[in-house]
Parts: sequence; structure tokens; C-alpha cells
Amino acid sequence: MRTNIFIFSGLAVLFAAFIVMKQVFIIVDEREQVIVTQFGEYIRTIQKPGLALKTPFLHSAIRFDRRILVSDAPQAEYLSQDKKRLVADPVTRWRIADPLKFFKTVRDESGARARLDDLVFSELRSEVASHTFATVIGTKREAIMDNVAKSAREKAREFGIEVVDVRIKRADLPKEVQQSVFARMQAEREREAKRYRSEGEEEANKLRSQTDKERTIVLADAEQNAQKLRGEGDATATRIYAEAYGKDPEFYRFVRSLQSYELFLGKRSTLLLSADSPLLRYLAGPRPEGGKLPAVATPIPEVAAPGSLE
Repeated sequence: MRTNIFIFSGLAVLFAAFIVMKQVFIIVDEREQVIVTQFGEYIRTIQKPGLALKTPFLHSAIRFDRRILVSDAPQAEYLSQDKKRLVADPVTRWRIADPLKFFKTVRDESGARARLDDLVFSELRSEVASHTFATVIGTKREAIMDNVAKSAREKAREFGIEVVDVRIKRADLPKEVQQSVFARMQAEREREAKRYRSEGEEEANKLRSQTDKERTIVLADAEQNAQKLRGEGDATATRIYAEAYGKDPEFYRFVRSLQSYELFLGKRSTLLLSADSPLLRYLAGPRPEGGKLPAVATPIPEVAAPGSLE
């Protein structure tokens, strides 16, 4: 029984000591900053982590976050310099720089976010109104948001807030005008496509005309060269025939006769000629003594192609 009483007394003493220490010491985390008040009157600010003393039951500790906080404002419409509507949702990063001023002006983080959203909306609306729509959504967006952050930073000091940065998650057209803008963009692209097709067709026609012209010239030159070569070949052949005939007329007539026989004397050929026809003089009988046949006054006619005679 005495042991239980001793244990209970020890626990009571430890609890009382804990209560007293909690009233005497303030434990400040590295993520926090604290202001100490006495009956609502400001006493001091503690921003270094660790233990700090206070008057028990008289002083109160109000804690604030010292990390960078984020305020994500809802989407809102803005009007650009060229009278085009823009939907944007800015995001603000900020921290509590002066806990006392922060507590006096906005009280807590929810009040600070409401003030910051209104402040950023006003500055962004003013900045967008001084630029065109293409500039806001183009490459100068970062410079515009830097100006917004600078202006908001100066005005937020009144609330003990330091604005770190302001950015836009998304900048777009309102839904009711997106369809018309997309239709206009599509029409412009189709117009550009038609222009490119017509220019391409015109260039293709020029190339076809030029190619046909060059083809006609090449064919004409080739035909001219061919006729020239044929004429030269015929002249050479005539000269060779003339030289061959002049050297041995009898042999020439014999060869020409053989060529004629080969053309018209086929397996089923029927030819009616007189017995003294000069065409058959090499088939009439043996050659006379001396190896020469009597001269024929009538020249051997040109023989047509096979099948023309029956």
C-alpha cells in the first residue's frame, strides 16, 4: 500500500513538474517563430530555435511558421491591352518576415492568403492590361510576373509578409471563346495549306513544261544524229558495194543471186519463169569452160521479202 502511494506521489510530482516547465519554458522549433504576449500586450519575438523563459501563467506564446508558404489563388479573368480576355491562376510563394506585424494585420495564415490573393490579383490585372495577349502568353511572361512579384512584395511588407515569387500555372482563353479561336486558327492553317499547294502546283507545271521542252529538244537532236548516221552508213555501204562490184562483177552478181534465192525459194515456193530468165542462170547447168558465164545485159532485179511471190 505504501509502495502504491509512493508511485502515485512520484507521478503527481512529475506531472506537476511538467506543467511548471511548460509554463516556464517555451520550446521553439527550427520551423517556427514565436511572439510572447502578456494579457494580449506584445512582449518580445523569438526567432531562434531552442528554449526560452517566460513568466508562468502570465505570458502566452503565439507560434508562426517560418518556412516558405504557398498561396494558390483561384482562376480569374483578366483583360489585355488589345481587349482580349485571359484566364489565369497565379501561385504566390511567401514567408512571414515580421511576426508581430503579421499578427496585428492578418492574424493567421488564412487571413494572409486572402490578402495576398487580392493583392496579386490587383497587380496582375494592372500588368496584363498594359501588355497584349500575345506578349502575356509568349516569351515575356516571366518578365511580366517578375514585375507583379516586385509590386506585390512592396505592398505585402505592410502585413509583415515577404513575397518570394509569383508565377502563373496556366494562362488560357475563356472556354466560351476557345472554340471560335480554334476555328479561326484552323481556317488560317487551311488557307496557308491551299496557298502552299497552289504554289507547289505552279512550280510543278513549270518543271513539267521545262522537262517536256528539254525532252523534245533531246529527241530532235537524237533523230537528227540518227538520220545523219544512217545517211553516212548508207553512203559507206554504197561505196563498199561499188568497190566490190568494180573488183569482181561476176562474184558480186553471184552473191546477190544467192541472196535472192534464199529469199524467195522456200520449201513450198512456186515460181514461173522463162527458161532463159537471167535470175536462174546459175541454176541452169554447169559453168562453161573458162569459169565465166555469158554476160547478161539485164541486171538482176531487187527481190522482195519472202511471201510476196507465189
